[in-house]
Amino acid sequence: MGHWSQYRPGGPMSAEGHVMTLRLLKSFALSVDQNRVPISSSAQRLLAFLALQNMPRSRTYVAGMLWPDVTASRANANLRSSLWRATRTGHQVIDASTQELAICKHIDVDIHVAATRAHRLLDMSHPCDDILTAQTREDLSADLLPEWSENEWVLVEQEQYHELRLYALEAMTERLTAAGRHGEAVAAGLAAVRAEPLRESAHRVLMNAHLAAGNRGAALRQYEQCRRVLLEELGLEPSQTLRDLVPAHSGGGDAGAPAHSGGGSAAPQLPTRRIVCHPASEVPAQGTDTSAPAGTVPA
Repeated sequence: MGHWSQYRPGGPMSAEGHVMTLRLLKSFALSVDQNRVPISSSAQRLLAFLALQNMPRSRTYVAGMLWPDVTASRANANLRSSLWRATRTGHQVIDASTQELAICKHIDVDIHVAATRAHRLLDMSHPCDDILTAQTREDLSADLLPEWSENEWVLVEQEQYHELRLYALEAMTERLTAAGRHGEAVAAGLAAVRAEPLRESAHRVLMNAHLAAGNRGAALRQYEQCRRVLLEELGLEPSQTLRDLVPAHSGGGDAGAPAHSGGGSAAPQLPTRRIVCHPASEVPAQGTDTSAPAGTVPA
């Protein structure tokens, strides 16, 4: 449906010299020179739809998409009403002809900028240090109009952007890790995991970020979190690829592995020394190193 992924930012100001912005990430907000502009709910939906299309659409198409459950004449009447309400903002926000409608080109739309940055992050053949910023991470951490999920056309756009931002957050984590910016890499990886806790690739890039920073314990904890979520929600064990990232340990056997269900192999553990308390009269079993300090068994 939408064509916002093809956007290139940098549109001009409005004819009045004002800077107009439309926010669709997290929630809807139309602003002029950073001042919020009141706008009716029907005009909001019309403006958001046209912004996500990011190209002229026929009046018939727009009316049919926004009001699919009514007659064509009723849908067209609703469209005319929404257009009239949009003009009551006092600013030109929609370019309207007798046949087509489009969002005004001078309006900066946040999801257009975020989607363009996401595609740049995914293109590993080109550097993009200029967008490895907290603002990019924040935009990619937000969903599209999360409170509008009752509209079918919104659901399609939401899913499209959700998938794009997940891949972009993972790519951002990998780029930051490679640049040695470990704290920022972990922050981006955490954002990816929060967005989709069952996504194993998000846990993988976050574990790599921890390991690159030398934090093996943090990497192991992230593995255990992923394993627990997969078992509880899907009854699955992590893949071998993820298990291979777990810090290696010395010693044989799986005695230290926690009990689990699901039929997979036990989760690897970091090396530990177990304290075993024996009664004073107990004779050490054959093969025990009696030179070790009292009350301990070598790991």
